[in-house]
Amino acid sequence: MTKPEVIQQKILRQPDLDRMLAYWRFRDQKIVFTNGCFDIIHLGHIDYLAKAAALGNKLIIGLNTDASTRRLKGPHRPINDENARAMIMASFSFVDAVVLFDEDTPYDLIRTIQPDILVKGADYRAEDIVGYDIVKSKGGSVVTLEYLPGYSTSLIEKRIRERE
Repeated sequence: MTKPEVIQQKILRQPDLDRMLAYWRFRDQKIVFTNGCFDIIHLGHIDYLAKAAALGNKLIIGLNTDASTRRLKGPHRPINDENARAMIMASFSFVDAVVLFDEDTPYDLIRTIQPDILVKGADYRAEDIVGYDIVKSKGGSVVTLEYLPGYSTSLIEKRIRERE
């Protein structure tokens, strides 16, 4: 199997996700979930995702589709399409699965996955994070991680526009 095929296998649709979750749960793996658009990957993303992955055994990324990203970020986004963003996310060794979702929030996806740990950035209060109720009701934890200062897609986009 070629390396692109190995990466592609980490991008899961619902039936494959269900099988993978059953296998991981059978093996008593601690499942971590986070989500985002992850449009222009930067050092802040790498730092955040590596820290999230370290909280458990398996890291699942909920990735906003192009339509969902446009609704959240505006008509000029995403810069990279969902297939490119999914392949980039799946290429990281610490990412075990990438699942696209089209809704504005990953609530239904979180309900399906039932992660042991839900992770978002520290710009959120844990109680305000989508899926908090689902994870806490099953005895899981909701963790907020500090962002790496000076790194954000919005800052990168601003720097690019200032140079034009």
